[in-house]
Amino acid sequence: MIKTLIVDDERLARAELKRLLSAHPHIEILAEAASADEAKQLLADLPIELVFLDIQMPGTNGLELAASLHPHLQFVFCTAFDSYALDAFELNALDYLVKPVDPERLQKTLHRLAEKPAQTNPANYLPDSHGVLLKFGETNRIVRLNEINRFESIGNHSAVYTVYGKSFLHSSLTKIEQRLDPQFFFRASRADIVRVSAIRELEPGLATGTMLAILQDGQEVEVSRRQMQVLRNLFGGI
Repeated sequence: MIKTLIVDDERLARAELKRLLSAHPHIEILAEAASADEAKQLLADLPIELVFLDIQMPGTNGLELAASLHPHLQFVFCTAFDSYALDAFELNALDYLVKPVDPERLQKTLHRLAEKPAQTNPANYLPDSHGVLLKFGETNRIVRLNEINRFESIGNHSAVYTVYGKSFLHSSLTKIEQRLDPQFFFRASRADIVRVSAIRELEPGLATGTMLAILQDGQEVEVSRRQMQVLRNLFGGI
């Protein structure tokens, strides 16, 4: 049984989520909270393992509450708003559900909960299965890190190249790099981070001492002189 807390300032929203969760007998709802302050008290008193929380609430919002949670406590954003991709990315939410919650989508979230390792790595890197909420035209999609081939710096934002197409994050490349596991992602230059397994081949670059990384989808990414040795080490001394 997974001991669960629901945090939402709307009573009807809490009731609907309880109804949906009732179809999953391994989820035990220990309590509900109508505010972040109430949730903090319940978290101090009860052995909660999983939290479903709204984002926009009076007073302390769900993002601020999530940032204060114990690192090993699992949490899922459940909100009517879809504009918090960066925050979900940084706070390492298990998932991001948009109201009204689809029962099949909820089931996938709970499957992810069962599959998620109990311990995080010491460097606090995001797992390769971590989901990021990205927008493609009018469609919002949870994209796993293992479905992302490249991050490109564009001012204070970053373009994200995925198997579903191109999207954007309101975050700098440096902040993103801090959460990415270097066994999966490689900082090619000041402007690019690429997925190691997405590199198809390497060619000499335009500038002396540089190289071009050709990705599986045909994109060409310049590798700086400084990062060449790191790349050689990744590929066994090429």
